[in-house]
Amino acid sequence: MNKKQMTKDTTPLLHSEGQVGASLPDNAFRELREGEQYEPLMQGDREYPEVNAWSVSWGLIMAVVFSAAAAYLGLKVGQVFEAAIPIAIIAVGLSTAARRKGALGENVIIQSIGASSGVIVAGAIFTLPALYILQAKYPEITVNFMQVFLSSLLGGCLGILFLIPFRRYFVKDMHGKYPFPEATATTQVLVSGQRPLSDSPRGGENSMSSGKVYERSNGKEALPPTGGAGSGASTLFLAAAIGGLYDFVVSTFGWWHETLTTRMTAWGEDLVQRVKLTFSINTGAAMLGLGYIVGLKYAAIICAGSLFVWWFLIPLLGMTTDGSVMLSQMDPQLIFKDYARYIGIGAIAMAGVIGIVKSWGVIKGAVGLAGRELRGKGKDVAAATLRTDRDLSMRFLAIAVVVALAIIFVFFYVGVIHSFLQALVAWLVVTVIAFLFTTVAANAIAIVGSNPVSGMTLMTLIIASLILVAVGLQGTSGMVASMIIGGVVCTALSMAGGFITDLKIGYWLGTTPAKQETWKFLGVLVSAATVGGVIIILNKTYGFTGEHAMVAPQANAMAAVIEPLMMGQGAPWTLYGVGALLALLLNILDVPVLAFALGMFIPLELNVPLVVGGAINWYVTTRSKDTALNKARGDRGTLLASGFIAGGALMGVVSALLRFLGVDLFNADWLANPLSEVCSIIAYILLIVYVTVASMKASKM
Repeated sequence: MNKKQMTKDTTPLLHSEGQVGASLPDNAFRELREGEQYEPLMQGDREYPEVNAWSVSWGLIMAVVFSAAAAYLGLKVGQVFEAAIPIAIIAVGLSTAARRKGALGENVIIQSIGASSGVIVAGAIFTLPALYILQAKYPEITVNFMQVFLSSLLGGCLGILFLIPFRRYFVKDMHGKYPFPEATATTQVLVSGQRPLSDSPRGGENSMSSGKVYERSNGKEALPPTGGAGSGASTLFLAAAIGGLYDFVVSTFGWWHETLTTRMTAWGEDLVQRVKLTFSINTGAAMLGLGYIVGLKYAAIICAGSLFVWWFLIPLLGMTTDGSVMLSQMDPQLIFKDYARYIGIGAIAMAGVIGIVKSWGVIKGAVGLAGRELRGKGKDVAAATLRTDRDLSMRFLAIAVVVALAIIFVFFYVGVIHSFLQALVAWLVVTVIAFLFTTVAANAIAIVGSNPVSGMTLMTLIIASLILVAVGLQGTSGMVASMIIGGVVCTALSMAGGFITDLKIGYWLGTTPAKQETWKFLGVLVSAATVGGVIIILNKTYGFTGEHAMVAPQANAMAAVIEPLMMGQGAPWTLYGVGALLALLLNILDVPVLAFALGMFIPLELNVPLVVGGAINWYVTTRSKDTALNKARGDRGTLLASGFIAGGALMGVVSALLRFLGVDLFNADWLANPLSEVCSIIAYILLIVYVTVASMKASKM
């Protein structure tokens, strides 16, 4: 190794369990100085174990498990948790238990394949359940597994193909200029699994810079055995067991209420009848964990949007009339469904427009870079002498894009629309919007770690619907066509945003981009099939409309936008306009528009627990004057929260499957007893105390 390769940041990483792992170079998170190069942990001029039966098999298992869990949670609460961090922790724990040498590259592949779950789920559940929602009202609409599956599969593949030409721009050329929050956290988890050699002095050179080489029988250089994050994985598993059991008891047995509301009391119901004012909170473990990871700042903004609707707009609307309809006689839930949520939809759509305008410079730069690479006719591959800078060839990408777009057109023409002109128009809408918005999605993830895919998809649906109506496609067939278009575009944008995270992780650690890109397609295939099956099961078990149905807020929003446009009834443009103007005002005031707008649309009881979880995060990370100790506590809390999310969501799928099979153990009679409300409060307080106390027990070394 040369001197530059030997120069690593020797400050040990601090973890919630007090483990010390190999460190990233000190220039990993800052801009490079003139002439300076970034040297990843796995050096570009050497080969390491990456793709093999172990990594691919576990990656596919993670894709199936987390696709099912994320689909359930997303349809229930409208929030899809990011699977990358939990999968990374599990991957490190598995490699530790198996005492695998050189598992860093393998763990990146496991994480990359498995993380297809979250992005495919987001693309699918935000749009495709709308087909079932519309089917409940229009029985002539037919929905089948292949429509759901192919929409997710083709959208995911398109997102990968459109993003690859921009990889170097985002992960290499802009190194240190984008924070990549989720990629940073996941990378630190993976690095924590690199156990220093026993003969390496603490605080000195780590195992990666010791000059020692580990060989496998295949001749590839292997990193030292993993082991730093094993106890972190055990913390995650324990939290998953607790959170899963907690939510399973609620959803399967009904031992306490899943949602607490002031309407449970006489004075609360009186308040509703007089001024349309109510308060409610979901007491689930998964929602509490989600709030912790979101953090207090954004949780407060999301909840502020919800409180604005439920404590200001709905009481205000309750004092008005709509033609012959007296809103003062309507229940707040009905006012929200028929009026207030359309204001939220307008705000979400405008938030997407604002995001595109702000990112226009990035779009032009990324498009220009793609054009130069495509005109290079493969020279870029020849120039990539290092393994760590080797993408799939531009020739392959060009052919793959053509094939993917051709299949999408055939899918539209044969399986959805059956009119050549209308199918061609739909195909053009998908191609143009997916390509232009790909860089917007990647940019959003790189900067703030969240993808405004729902806002961009809403705008896509409105544009597509207006164009399709103009060429004669309307009615129920137009609804189906619009939702399929939305599904493909939404999944493509979701994949583009999520995959740039994987590629940045690979850049920091030194994996081979071409291998990540190749095997990501398999992750998409498995995730799309899993999501399609889960959506069908949940629709048959709960449905997406009516009492006790899955909330599916984004899908309901999509259906609400499409139906009036396609049935010739117009649309609530006034309410959309109010929401759009509100979004512009929020932008002027420097309030994160999309977060506030999503809060306006998602029901109040699902937003309040985000603040509770965010408050726990703030508390455990601010109690000490020692910044390192606060960070250790925050990291341990992240493990616990991730466990709650994964466990709660997975057991939610199990509960849904039991109901689907006809096993009903729910005790509705007990829930009618006021003591069940007391049990709900006690159980929720105990859950909060557990997360707080367990996080505070973290220590540093």
